[in-house]
This record gives sequence, C-alpha cells and structure tokens, in this order.
Amino acid sequence: MFEFFTMGISALVWQNWVMMGVGIVLIYLAVFRNMEPLLLGPIGFAALLANVARTDMGLTDTGGLMEIVYTQLISTGIIPLIIFLGIGTMTDFSPLLANPKTFLLGAAAQIGIFCALGLAVIMGFGLSEAASIGIIGGADGPTAIYTATRLAGDQPGIVAAITVAAYSYMALVPIIQPPIIKALTTKEQRKIPMGKLRKVMPMEKILFPITVTIIVGLIVPFALPLVGMLMLGNLFRVSGVMDRLSKSGGNELINIATILLGLGIGFLMIGEVFINLQTIKILLLGIFAFATATAGGTLLGQLFYKLSGGKINPMIGAAGVSAVPMAARVVQRMGQKENPGSHLLMHAMGPNVAGVIGSATAAGVLIGLLG
Repeated sequence: MFEFFTMGISALVWQNWVMMGVGIVLIYLAVFRNMEPLLLGPIGFAALLANVARTDMGLTDTGGLMEIVYTQLISTGIIPLIIFLGIGTMTDFSPLLANPKTFLLGAAAQIGIFCALGLAVIMGFGLSEAASIGIIGGADGPTAIYTATRLAGDQPGIVAAITVAAYSYMALVPIIQPPIIKALTTKEQRKIPMGKLRKVMPMEKILFPITVTIIVGLIVPFALPLVGMLMLGNLFRVSGVMDRLSKSGGNELINIATILLGLGIGFLMIGEVFINLQTIKILLLGIFAFATATAGGTLLGQLFYKLSGGKINPMIGAAGVSAVPMAARVVQRMGQKENPGSHLLMHAMGPNVAGVIGSATAAGVLIGLLG
C-alpha cells in the first residue's frame, strides 16, 4: 500500500521537479501576467502532466494521450497547419494592402532567422538543427513547430526547446523589443505621426489570398502548406459568404488545436530530455533571433524614413516580426509615449502581418533546401 502511494514520487528525478517549476512559471505568466495565456497556459500545465507522474499520459507507456497527440497531430504538421488556418480567419491584411511597401519591412525582419542560423552553426549545431532554431526569429509559433518537426523531428528535445522559446519570447515581445527600438531610433523619430491609410476595396481583399497562394506556390512550393492554410482562412474571412467557416476556424477549431498543441508539446518537456546544455543554447539563440529580427526591421524602417523625407516613423519596421499583434502594439505604445497624438497601430500592422507571410516563406525555403 505504501509503495502504491509513493511510486509517483520515487519515480521523479531532480529534472522533473525543475520542469514542474517551469510549468508553474508558464501558468503564472499566462494567468497573472496575461502573456500569451491561450498558449502558455496549456503548455505550462502539460509540462506539469509530463513530469509529475508517469502514467498513460504517454511517458513510460506507448500510445498514451500526450504521445499520440504529438506523434499523430504535431509531428505530422496537422496541428500547426490548422492553427495557421485559424490565424488566417483572424488576420486583417488591409493595412498591408493599403501600404504594400511595408511588405519589405516584414521581409527585413526575417534577417533574424538567418543571423540565428549562422550563430547556431558556429555553436556546433548541424545545418538542419540550426535552421530549425533560426525560425524562432520569425516570432511565429506554428511556423517554428512546423519547421522543427520537418528538419529536426528525430530530436524531440530540440523541437520542445524551440517551441518553448518561440512562444515564451512572443509573450515577452513588450520587454524584448523596446530597448532595441530605442537604441536604433531617436526621440524625435519616435514622435513622428503618420496619416490615415487609404481605404481598401473588398475586391482587393478577396484577390489577395488567391494571388499570394499562386505566387508562393510557384516560387516557394515548400512554403505552400503554411501560406496556403493562412490564405484559405483569410479567404473565409473576406469573402462575405463564408462567415460560418470563418467563425469556426477562428474559434472552435483553433481553440481545440491550441489545447492539443499544449498537450503534445508537454509530452516533449520531460525533465531528463529537456534540461541540458543544448536547450540552454537554443533559448539563448532564440533571444538573439528576436533581437536581430527587431533590429533588421527597424534599420530598414530607418531607410524608409530617409527616403520619405522624414514622413515615415522608423519604429514601424520593428513590427515586421510576425508576433501579431503584440509587436504592432509595442510600436503604438512607444509612439504614444513620445507623442500622445500619434496613432501608429494600423501602420505597424502592415509589416506585422507581412511578417507572418515572410516567416512562413523563409521556413519553406529552408525546408526545401535542407529537408
């Protein structure tokens, strides 16, 4: 009888206790700090499940719930693609269509992916693993998971670390980005107001997802699963006749996928697998990827500022990372702090949503080259 009640405790090692603490921290950030609660909450609780006991949740036994979710739904790419469909139903590309040149700002922010890739290779990672780590710089959780399972799926520890880094740093965008933006812009530049964007016609919105799908499919076919699902969801949104599909994709479907994502990633966060020097390197590389992505977008924003004769606020380039809409809100808050009459949110949303397409395209390029 005593053995029955203590076998859970006796099976734990110190790494399990550490990861239980990590899970509690993630739950705290989600519940009390409102940092990516729909993602960090499930992932944090799943980390508790994975480490607190070794039952049919999928730890020692094969075919447990969490293992099935990971092997059948996440490693196959199904869950990330469903989430991208849901993101598409919730994304308004109007700011990008109203000012198409901000597409370049979203592209510039993807430099963080390749900077982190290069540094990861220098730190001893193989090229496929380095590319998976670099995608953290895209600031897009589903893209990071999809790429990691394609390029480093045989190393679940790397997939878990990349996922935790991607979603944790997305939640920390309001902390990571402001110091970098301030270092690369002046106070006077941050004060620059920007006028209203032009009105986008309904036909433009409908043609956009169709056009993007065709172009990406022809030029970067390995990016088509991600971009195609994103554009399909967006077509649901803008068509005006598929409201039921749009609401389902942006609510029930993505919510179910998010819960399953948390369970599947929790399966990989077992202390003995997760806690090692490799994980620490990945977490540090993730910060570097986010920082260089922010810097890349801001520096191109500076070029836009120069070419426009000082009419474009260079901060909007920092929103080119695809952490939607957190990065755009950071720019909005920083702009209003310097100039209460400045309203930069919609201008920042252009590069912000462009970053979603940019990170998925960069992922497709890397998968095509290394997969």
